Amino acid sequence: MKRKSFAVLGLGVFGSTIAKRLSSYDYDVIAIDSDMSCIDRLSDFVSIAIQADITDINQLKSAGVSDVDCAIVATGSHLENSIIAVMNLKELGTPYIVAKAKNKRYMKILEKIGADRVILPEKEMGERVAKQLVSSNIIDLIDIDDEYSVIEIVAPKYWINKSLIDLNLRSKYGINILGVRKSPSTRLSISPSANYIIEANDILLVIAEKNKFELLDIK
Repeated sequence: MKRKSFAVLGLGVFGSTIAKRLSSYDYDVIAIDSDMSCIDRLSDFVSIAIQADITDINQLKSAGVSDVDCAIVATGSHLENSIIAVMNLKELGTPYIVAKAKNKRYMKILEKIGADRVILPEKEMGERVAKQLVSSNIIDLIDIDDEYSVIEIVAPKYWINKSLIDLNLRSKYGINILGVRKSPSTRLSISPSANYIIEANDILLVIAEKNKFELLDIK
């Protein structure tokens, strides 16, 4: 089975972080920037790091961007460059395009020209931190879309010594348990059985419906 592949266009802090993290998950990553110092910084972490102009469709094609499953346009401060990059990716037939935006105005423009998802990093990080602050149980949270989040939580006290089937989390709270780990340093055990009994200090990886999860008191 072919590994999923990504292209990251623009290697500032945002783009570099995405490129490194995707590579750490063992995905193929093409990292592109016009600044050679950015390329040198990422070359040891990604599959391919190439100095290129993201507004030049021929350079993107030569870099292999036309073959990736997803491309991330990470140059949110320069709207013109982001627009041209997204248009180039659409012309190359990129199946899924993510773009970074500086503000809501930029966001609407990038959506209009075909970006499948537009990210406002500061806004999303602010919301993420706020959610973590109001619940000490939440370790990490990633919004997948407007409806679902993937959340890593310490098992709430009133879940302890109960089985997953007895808790009936999916029906009650729109929660599916994806995995369990016994401590932050231990390996994640994927897809626990319905008879698994939650223990004190279990760390749970869950996918949850936002509107239901936000009503659940897990402080």
